[in-house]
Amino acid sequence: MNLIASPPTKIHGDIICPPDKSITQRALLLGALQNKDFKIINPLLGADPISTASALKALGANIDISNEIVFSKNNKGLTSPAHPLDLGNSGTGLRLLMGMVAGLGIDATFTGDASLSLRPMKRIIDPLSDFGAVFQHDGFILPIKTIASSLNSSFSYNMPIASAQVKSSILLAALAAGSEVTIYEAIQSRNHTEIMLKDFGVNIEVHTSSQGNEIFLPSNQHLQQTQYDVAGDISSAAFLIAAALLAEDSHLVIRNVGLNPSRIGFLEVLKAMNANIHIADQRDVNGELRGTVIVQSSELISVELGGSIIPNIIDEIPIISVLASCADGVSTIKDAGELRKKESDRIKALKSGLDKIGVKANEEEDGLTIVGRSFNALEPMPIDSFHDHRIAMSFLISSIGIGKKVKVMDTENITTSFPQFIELAGKIGMSIHEA
Repeated sequence: MNLIASPPTKIHGDIICPPDKSITQRALLLGALQNKDFKIINPLLGADPISTASALKALGANIDISNEIVFSKNNKGLTSPAHPLDLGNSGTGLRLLMGMVAGLGIDATFTGDASLSLRPMKRIIDPLSDFGAVFQHDGFILPIKTIASSLNSSFSYNMPIASAQVKSSILLAALAAGSEVTIYEAIQSRNHTEIMLKDFGVNIEVHTSSQGNEIFLPSNQHLQQTQYDVAGDISSAAFLIAAALLAEDSHLVIRNVGLNPSRIGFLEVLKAMNANIHIADQRDVNGELRGTVIVQSSELISVELGGSIIPNIIDEIPIISVLASCADGVSTIKDAGELRKKESDRIKALKSGLDKIGVKANEEEDGLTIVGRSFNALEPMPIDSFHDHRIAMSFLISSIGIGKKVKVMDTENITTSFPQFIELAGKIGMSIHEA
């Protein structure tokens, strides 16, 4: 599917933020592991969580999906599946479930779509193998099989990179196995798993110092929760926020936005770019902070990004890059080599897209240099999304900044994280239609 976005005359609206994909994924996994009557309220029913739910059903979880996700007890618990577990395009679902299955000590084969099958899993397999898990694979890519084995009773791991997926995979493996684990991270990564485990009654401890975080999960912990309300996804809201910043005469209110401190680096970056953003109505639900984000048209300035903030904004760098292309000055993004290991090589994809809309940009090994307001007068060329949902949505939003129609190719993957994107974009004043 190819999409065309036309620049709107204004962006206005009062909308509810779409649910958070990362949080929905984690609630699904804990709900299955808990194996009790349990309800997920306001889940994201996108392709990625549905793939994870289908894999959990194949493991024996009783799950009913409507507007909510409802679990009921299965007397047999989770067992080896009869067929391979297909995680589609869900990297989060795959990596976290690999850890949980390893901890359960059961056989399972993991597969995925063409994109996921190219993404390396060494960063997950290595620590889990040190923990005692056994895998069969060819070059750390799918298909990967977990072989029934017992994890060590105690495990300690120093995170070589900031990765919430690796950290969460190890924690879920320990929880499923009843083992004790200590994880050290020098740079804060997303902490949804730690927060959710505590909300589920797990005695998890997080100690913060100048050297980073020490996360300790004691052995033989049990889950006890009856329902979980999913916060809105700031990574999805980012595209709508960007639209309001770029359009003239904008006033946009987005409610129920997740404001977890490990996820709001995007808002900090925008404020450094002179964005007119206000946060109201903050509250805590199930341990996750959320609130209302109010956005108005802004004259943006360039920004220099690198270091410890990068893990916090890694998913938002595509839309930040588009905003930088519309800002005064030259923006730089560095220390972001992790972008090359996402659904696409996002550094390459961003450089390609910026070229197509006529923006001067240089590709670096670990980032980009972007010359703001350097658009040429030519009509934008069709943009390759590289089958990456965040690249696709970012360049559809770019139509506002350049004031011209933009065509983006191969946009089906938008449904993996933001199935309401076209609908909500239309509600606030954009026009996006199938080419």
